[in-house]
Amino acid sequence: MFAWKSPSSKDYRELRGKASDDELIELMIREPRLIRRPILTDGLKIVFGYKQGAYDELI
Repeated sequence: MFAWKSPSSKDYRELRGKASDDELIELMIREPRLIRRPILTDGLKIVFGYKQGAYDELI
């Protein structure tokens, strides 16, 4: 759910594969733009980012 392709993540890309989940969560708390959006759920499944096929399955 970390938005690695976001321009906002440019300064953090060297952390990919190195940072712990807790460290990434802390970064997302401080900079919400680092959270991949949109987020869609049906109560059981969660889809992060725009994926038309996945959206069709949830609707």
